[in-house]
Formats: sequence, structure tokens, C-alpha cells
Amino acid sequence: MDTTGNTTESCDIAVIGGGPAGAATAIRAARAGAKVIVFEKGPYGRDKVCGDGLTPRAVAALNELEIPLTDAHRIQGLRMIAGSTRRELDWPSSARFPGHGAVWPRRRLDAALIDAATEAGADVRYEVEAEPVMDGDRVIGVSHGGGTVRADLTVAATGAPGKVARMLGANRMEDEPFGLAIRTYATSPRHADAHLEACLTLTDEHGTAVPGYGWMFPAGDGTVNIGCGALSTMKGFKKLNLNNLLESYRHLVQDEWDLGEFEERPRAWRLPMSTQKRHGPGWAAVGDAAGLVNPMNGEGIDYGLESGMLIADLFAADPASATERYDIEVGERFDAFLRTGRRFSFLIGHPWILRSGLRLAVGTQAIADITLQVMGNLVDSDTPGAAGTVLRVADRTLAAADPVLRKTRAAA
Repeated sequence: MDTTGNTTESCDIAVIGGGPAGAATAIRAARAGAKVIVFEKGPYGRDKVCGDGLTPRAVAALNELEIPLTDAHRIQGLRMIAGSTRRELDWPSSARFPGHGAVWPRRRLDAALIDAATEAGADVRYEVEAEPVMDGDRVIGVSHGGGTVRADLTVAATGAPGKVARMLGANRMEDEPFGLAIRTYATSPRHADAHLEACLTLTDEHGTAVPGYGWMFPAGDGTVNIGCGALSTMKGFKKLNLNNLLESYRHLVQDEWDLGEFEERPRAWRLPMSTQKRHGPGWAAVGDAAGLVNPMNGEGIDYGLESGMLIADLFAADPASATERYDIEVGERFDAFLRTGRRFSFLIGHPWILRSGLRLAVGTQAIADITLQVMGNLVDSDTPGAAGTVLRVADRTLAAADPVLRKTRAAA
């Protein structure tokens, strides 16, 4: 205890944020023998506004963390809708990812993960807001209401950019796109459907095409998660009313899903899709805080789980080089795909490209199969086959077109 009465502690890893990315870091590190303290500003069992969908990639990560999915609703695949065209496809099975996903409301998913962190030996502290402590340009731990914790590594798992990101210089890149989404729950007799549903040709109440999609994610508990998201590259984005967009989408699916009244007030959230920095001396950002969100579907739980496990593994192998190795390995795994997604966001910000492009995305079986892998986060830098080839060609093509796309982007 110092002279002010505040306590000073020490640990190997301090984690700011107890969502999937922070919990995955804590689980992996604690199981490897590290002393871990997690600071979660919310209470135990707090909800996190989200679509609740888990891709096969996320299921693979949860399996690696030994998290039972018995409480989740199993999902066989994805139903994609573009205008009058519909394709219902099952998730592909591979050596890397299982052939199924899930829907698991975040209140229950996050509780299962943080419980596993506690069981692994992590010290989880709820309703405690923590901030990085700097010594020059190095993070040496965190401060909180009751004192200071010195840590060899501080992990920012804080979700969308906020105060912690600003302190670390890890804000979103201003010239890159981001997303906004809104969701709620409604009762439906189709709550146990085996497929997620995504309407790719989304329009607002004025009939304006919106780069984004509307979703129906059956939760298997009597309800469906209904929501929609939009990218910042569309014309009039700043004036977009998400509640009206959700009502327009609800009207579209009301009869087919026989929806009841909304179970709660619709809640919106921001989807970061870039970051200026994801590491520095003594710290690393994981999950959404590192900008690891797929611009083409808004999904990031799987990336959060993977990045959390990665930084924990690298720290266990060599604490001195962990943050630099983390930045390199995350870049090798995700950067090309996420960069291509952001450039694609500028492309579909043009309404005429959006309309024709999304019809093409489900127009043929071969292209729909690739769209399925993109929507399932099953594509990254080393993906074999057609999807990987298309990603690499698109990366080169959109790189050449990027200056024009940015110059001609729609006014938000």
C-alpha cells in the first residue's frame, strides 16, 4: 500500500475487458501458469449488444478453449437473400473448422467464458474500470479505483475504441470505414431454425439501398435475434436512422417469421474495422479493440477469441518479444482479408455497384459458395481453393482501384 492508501499489486498479465477476447486471453494464459487479473467494468452476467451468431471459426476457437456449447443453438448454415434470389447453404466442413456454427446470446456466452477464466485461476474483478499506466512510452500495468497493478503485459480487450484506445494511440483510422448495427429479440415459431438468414439487399424507409444486411438469427430459446447493420461508406450515412432501418427490415420479414413484439428496446452499437496501433511496449490490443472485425459481415467474436489465445501463447513462449510477434502474426493471418473487406466497403458504397454486386454474390452456386465462406469468416491469408484465390485477386485489384474508390466515395 502506498502513502495515499491505495494498494499496489503485481501480476504477469492485466486484461482490461472481460468479453470474449479478454476472457480467451485470461483462460489461455492462466492455464499456462501465468498470474492474470481481469478488470471488467460491468457486473457479472452483463449483456453485450451483439448479433449472437457464432461462425464455424468461432466454434473451432471455443472447442480449442474447451468451452462446451451445450447451451448454444446449433446452426447448420446460412440462408442468403438478394432481392428475389435465395440460397440456403450449409457451412462447409474442413480440417480447420467444423461444419456448423451456433447462436449463443452474449449474456450466456460471455458468462461461460469468464467462468472458464476463473476456473483456470484468473482473478476476475467486476464493476472495476481500469486504465493503462504509462512509464514513458511503455505500459507498465493498470490503475483502477482501488490502486495500481503492475503487469509485464497489459491486454486491451475493450471493444470499440474509447478512452483506453485513446490513451494507447489505438484509435480507429479516420479514413477507413466502420459500421453501425442495431438488434433486438422477438418471439417466433421458427426460433429453432437450423440456418441463419441474411438479407443482403437492405433498404431504408425511403427505399435507398444500404451497404450492409439484415439478419434473423434463431436462438433456439423461443426467440430470434433480429437486427441490421450498415457501413459508413453509404451516401447519407450520418442521417441514417437505425431504428427506422430495423422497422423497415422487420416489415420485410414479419409474416414469414411470424414475429411477436420486440422483447426489449432495440440497441445499437459501433463496429470498429481498423486501428492505428494494435501493440506497443508492454501492451497489445485484441478483438474489436484491435480492429479485428470483418467489414463484410460485422463479425468479430471468432477473431477476438483467436487473437486473445495468440497473445497469451506468445507471452508464455517469450514475454519479451510477445507484443511484436503478436502484431506480425495477426498481420499475416488477417490483414489482407480485412484490408480487402474495407476496400470492398468503398466499392459497395456506390448504389449501382451495390445493387448489381450483391445480386451477383448469390446469383450462381460457385460465387454463392465463396460468399458463404466470406460471411462465415472462413477466409484468411492462407485459405486454399477458390475462395483464397478470389481473395488474393480481389486484394490486388482493389488495391489498384483504392485511390479512385476513396476519391469518389459517397458523401456520408
